[in-house]
Amino acid sequence: MKPVLTPLGDAALLIELGSRLDPALNARARRLAEALNRRPEVEEAVPGHCSVTVYYDPDRTGWERLAQVAGRALAAPHSVAAPGRLHRIPVCYDGQDLLECAERLQIASELLIRLHGEPTYRCFMVGFVPGWGYLGTLDERLRLPRRDRPRPRVLPGSVAIADDQTGIYPLAVPGGWNLIGRTPMKVLLPDSNLMSILRVGDRVKFYPI
Repeated sequence: MKPVLTPLGDAALLIELGSRLDPALNARARRLAEALNRRPEVEEAVPGHCSVTVYYDPDRTGWERLAQVAGRALAAPHSVAAPGRLHRIPVCYDGQDLLECAERLQIASELLIRLHGEPTYRCFMVGFVPGWGYLGTLDERLRLPRRDRPRPRVLPGSVAIADDQTGIYPLAVPGGWNLIGRTPMKVLLPDSNLMSILRVGDRVKFYPI
C-alpha cells in the first residue's frame, strides 16, 4: 500500500505504511524511524506496528517538507536489518485466566503453555505504558479477544495474551488482556533512558519455570 501521511497538529506527522501485523512492514517502519531520527529538524520519530509518528520542530520544517524527506528515505536502497536482541523470558504459567483460556480454546492447559512458548516473538511496538512491548504473532490456536471487563489492577510481571499478540505487564496498571502466567524478570528500566529492556525489532522467547 502507498504510504498515507496525516498531519497531527502543527508539530507531528503520522506516516502509515500498511494496516496489518507484518514483520516486513514493521521492519520498514523501524528503518524509516531510524532515518528520520538522524534529521536535525526531527525531535523524535517513533515506530509503531506499521507506522511512524514523527515529532518535529515547526520552526525548522513543515509536514509537507517532512513528507518529501520521508518519501526519499522510503525509496532509498537498504540492507537487510540485523535481527534484534534475543530475550529469554522465564514464565510461571499459573495465571488467573489460564484454565478459563484453555477451556474457551478447547485445548488442555499443557498445550496452551507449549504453544505459547514455541514461537520466537517480535517486538512490534513499545507503548501503552512505559515498558510494555507488543509481541507477535501468537499461534492462531491461542487467539482470544480481550476480556469484556478489564481488571482495575494487574500486577507487574503478568504475562498475557489477546488477539494475535502477547505481552508482559511492566507495572501495576488496569488491563484487559488474558493473564496466563507471570515472570520474575523486570522489563521496566525506570533509571534508564530506554525505560524498557524491549525495543522495536527485538525477539522474545518464553520458557516455563
